[in-house]
Amino acid sequence: MNPTLRDVALALLLECAPDRKAAGALALDLDLPVDSARVITEPPGIPGRPDRPLVVPHAQIRQRSVGTVEGRAALVHAIAHIELNAIDLALDAVWRFDGLPDAFYRDWAGVAREEALHFTLLRDHLRGLGFAYGDFPAHAALWEMAERTRGDVLARIALVPRTLEARGLDASPAVKAKLLGAGDAAGAAIIDRILHDEVGHVAIGNRWYRWLCERAGLDPVATYAELVVRHDAPRLRAPFNLDARRAAGFTDEELDRLG
Repeated sequence: MNPTLRDVALALLLECAPDRKAAGALALDLDLPVDSARVITEPPGIPGRPDRPLVVPHAQIRQRSVGTVEGRAALVHAIAHIELNAIDLALDAVWRFDGLPDAFYRDWAGVAREEALHFTLLRDHLRGLGFAYGDFPAHAALWEMAERTRGDVLARIALVPRTLEARGLDASPAVKAKLLGAGDAAGAAIIDRILHDEVGHVAIGNRWYRWLCERAGLDPVATYAELVVRHDAPRLRAPFNLDARRAAGFTDEELDRLG
């Protein structure tokens, strides 16, 4: 039997080598058959991870001054690690959840392709600074939320693209300013590209979250508040990139509740 889009996504998710994972995600064929009705048994080894970087609790990540090349490299590395996790999150959404419209799977496969481009841009920029992906410790906060929402597609869409990835919209202006202040115009341009694409990714999350709520007869705003508590999602903190959040489809009511 020829592999489906969901089969290919699962195989890439199990891939341990970051460069091969990113190259495979970039090459994803969105026109492959989906086979959305099939229930796929979860194999061991999700997600595939390289031996490096060393994964440590978030609180153990040392903040470095971007005034040094090493400090800029550490910042770029941290963002590259987020983008590698984002590839896995998108791939996981493609294979894990059955019974949804084909457009759901094709949307998240497209997100995986763009996240792979982001990782590749950052990896290459990191090499230009004299470092490689894996040279600095990293944390696993993004994937920890994926684990907590593995059995509930509504919670996954509410709390990964609409919460954790939306935090990236808020953080991008400050990251860009740091890189520009350190004279890293090329790095800042990559952040601009990532922000542009991430608005679209969060918009996809908003669209499918509302579709899932409508299908279940749930109020999106009240349900989101319940899911945050149930799955111990991180509390959102200012400053918020309200323009980017509006462009990604958050409503005025949702923005008002940010505080």
